[in-house]
Amino acid sequence: MKADHVTSIRSSRKTALAGTAIGWLMKLVGGTLRVKLIDDSGITNPAEPQPPSVLLLWHNRFFAVAPTWEKFCGRFRKTVALTSASKDGEMVERALGVFGMDVVRGSSSRRAVAALVGLKRAIESGCDVCITPDGPRGPRYRMHPGAIKLAQSTGAPLQPLHVRYSRAWRLPTWDRYVIPVPFSRVEITFGKPIRVPRKLDDEAFQRVLEEVETIMVQGTDDA
Repeated sequence: MKADHVTSIRSSRKTALAGTAIGWLMKLVGGTLRVKLIDDSGITNPAEPQPPSVLLLWHNRFFAVAPTWEKFCGRFRKTVALTSASKDGEMVERALGVFGMDVVRGSSSRRAVAALVGLKRAIESGCDVCITPDGPRGPRYRMHPGAIKLAQSTGAPLQPLHVRYSRAWRLPTWDRYVIPVPFSRVEITFGKPIRVPRKLDDEAFQRVLEEVETIMVQGTDDA
């Protein structure tokens, strides 16, 4: 029973419907936003294809990113997102499905190995993978090591993705999930890619983790 509990993927019809509704809400609101896109990596330029990346996005920021990614990158880049094996993860899966994005289900507490294998396969097949490095339970704006390990094992660069809102609602959740006000301004920045050496001792690994966390935190507007 314990093994089944750890490896199972939770789902329900109600959660699936709610996730799809959220996805369409994201698309509707996203269509009204005045987006300023800053690309320091070239990832949005189809004329100069970039290799698959590990996209890093804080857990509370993806509301405006999915419609923006679909608009600027959806035609020429395939993306797979990591979501948890919980019902919340299914909700995210259904929401992202509205934008044609696939997912791998798992987290550090459930299906971790299967998730890592799935993400590696996605990168090997030419897909970007998107990870919320403080998810699924936080603490908010604190890096978990999984994304660093994935970049280390695959050679794919880390791609910081920063989102700043001119006006937004912040929900009373652990991550203070951010929903932009319709017709407001949103600044989305693709930072410079970060290469992670394949071989790092424990001290060097921790240093890289802290450096990436600092870069990610500096890209927020409420840290």
